Amino acid sequence: MGLLDSVIGALGQAQGGAGGGQADLLGALVGMLGQGGGLGGLAGLVQKFEQGGLGDAVGSWIGTGQNMPVSADQISSVLGSDTVARLAEQVGLGHGDVAHQLSQMLPQLVDKLTPNGQLPQAGDLGAALGGGGLGDLAGMLGGMLKR
Repeated sequence: MGLLDSVIGALGQAQGGAGGGQADLLGALVGMLGQGGGLGGLAGLVQKFEQGGLGDAVGSWIGTGQNMPVSADQISSVLGSDTVARLAEQVGLGHGDVAHQLSQMLPQLVDKLTPNGQLPQAGDLGAALGGGGLGDLAGMLGGMLKR
């Protein structure tokens, strides 16, 4: 994950610190999606959404069509208050702020990690970044930090 962490850090610096909270949150989220990060990789994240009744939403993020939105409350419910609180503590933001930002980031992140409309074979973040996906992800992260 070192290279991706470097990309996220560089994107945050390029924003002159203005997007620092978002860059930190993206870094923490990507870390949680990595092996041993607590979410069970990308496949584990998808499973959480499916079990939480948001299978259609996460399916739209994976598919090639328009991404369905989710609310901050739905994010907190699916990921669990403990996970959102842990992310909030890591990045120094409030629970509600993190849930809101995740509701905006997750659809885009999952969409970019599944460019062919399906989960990577291995179902983890490393496989999703193979084959040049890192450049696309870095561009997407940069766009997200500019908002």
